[in-house]
Amino acid sequence: MKRKPTAKIAILSVFIGLSSATSYAQNNVGESNLKASKNYHEVMARKNADDTIWKSYTAKTIDKLPGFNYTRDPETNSYGAWKVNASKATGFFRTEKRDGRWWIIDPEGNPFIHKGVAVFSPGTSDNQQEALASKYKTEKNWVIEESNFLKAQGFNGTGAWSKVDLIRETKNPLVYTVIVSPMGAYKQQHLKKFGGKYEEAGWQGFRYDLAMVFDPEFDAYVEKEISKIAKYKNDKYLLGYFTDNELPWVDDALDRHLEKLGKKEAGYIAAKKWLDTRKGKDASAKDITEEDRQEFTAFYFETYLKKVADAVKKYDPNHLYLGCRFNQELDELDNPKIFEVAGKYMDVVSINHYRKWEPEQPILNNWEKWSGKPFIITEWYAKGEDSGLPNKTGAGWNVPTQKDRGYFYQNFIIELLKSKSCVGWHWFRYQDNDPENLKTDYSNRDSNKGIINSNYDHYMPLIDNMKAFNDHTYELIHYLDKQK
Repeated sequence: MKRKPTAKIAILSVFIGLSSATSYAQNNVGESNLKASKNYHEVMARKNADDTIWKSYTAKTIDKLPGFNYTRDPETNSYGAWKVNASKATGFFRTEKRDGRWWIIDPEGNPFIHKGVAVFSPGTSDNQQEALASKYKTEKNWVIEESNFLKAQGFNGTGAWSKVDLIRETKNPLVYTVIVSPMGAYKQQHLKKFGGKYEEAGWQGFRYDLAMVFDPEFDAYVEKEISKIAKYKNDKYLLGYFTDNELPWVDDALDRHLEKLGKKEAGYIAAKKWLDTRKGKDASAKDITEEDRQEFTAFYFETYLKKVADAVKKYDPNHLYLGCRFNQELDELDNPKIFEVAGKYMDVVSINHYRKWEPEQPILNNWEKWSGKPFIITEWYAKGEDSGLPNKTGAGWNVPTQKDRGYFYQNFIIELLKSKSCVGWHWFRYQDNDPENLKTDYSNRDSNKGIINSNYDHYMPLIDNMKAFNDHTYELIHYLDKQK
């Protein structure tokens, strides 16, 4: 199927948008949210497509860091780990805290940071499949060439929703992750009881924004879905597992269980029993305090987490459990109780980190303080207005150019690595959305998230900035550690 000639319209929109951005900058020079400096780049940006106001933000890059005289990182091995300061080799990836900083340790005992790209997979639309066949002939050729390309840019891994079994067929594959979705699978079955549509659903599609952790039927899905991971348990190139994605760990889960669920439902029964026991009486929603809400959220979350974590360790005791990919900054990401529970079961806490121009150190510090575990950023990105795409969907920031996306990449990770608890990041995603593919969900429909476009052309101004950073990550960590 041939691509429709929509790019000219999109590019015209970009021109209009950039003209507005330039006008804003000229008239609001003093309104940069950070102090301008010769040590920074100035980047025009919007928080998302709904934000009509362009503002100037500053972006740090390694070539402008004061006193950072970088040369080259230590030699890496087949995993992409640095061949220095080796510790105990266990044959699989693990975590270790050294001199106050968390590291992933590779199977040979070397320090490792997982620098990955999520959804490293051939596109599924007709346009993308046609482009792949034209450029690579086969998926096997694609995975070999693009794996080598990513390694040449300093990446050493892949994030969620990548084509894992194809990646594993390559020689010295990228260090990959696997995502399994027991709650997601159960939700699809549960929906059938309601004719395929809930009377009230949150943005993730869960009824009343509640994960159904108390349903006895869910346990069968835990076993069924997670048992599938057993085939990976001896693979040294596997980092670890995610279970589900962005589940709704809302702060008012106790109220929702009691006020919205039927009295014969397992969720209502569990919540009512918990509150009655806590209060020592026949309690109701009117008796709930803020402390009760936090404590119940921890109980509710732990009910899920213990089930899935136990199953992961049952079917694969060798690899890391990377958690369930937190997202909501006003719910789980600022809830100490959630992180305390996470620390009991997760080896690394996974977080999809959006809505911030750059990470905020007090927030990052809290994650490690509350959980006692390192974290990995499993989704984040910015969209370029020069891509020819509308960029109307998705949670990432909008910036004018691919070079600006590269500046965003470097600035964001510099702030991540100032925290001694960050052990990696996964850019979301490998390939742009195909705007003609209406089968995908709305949030993944028309935006420049990828490092390549739908025709498998690489965005080199972005990638050049990624490579410049990735190739000096080890040096940067030591530079940042000396600043404190």
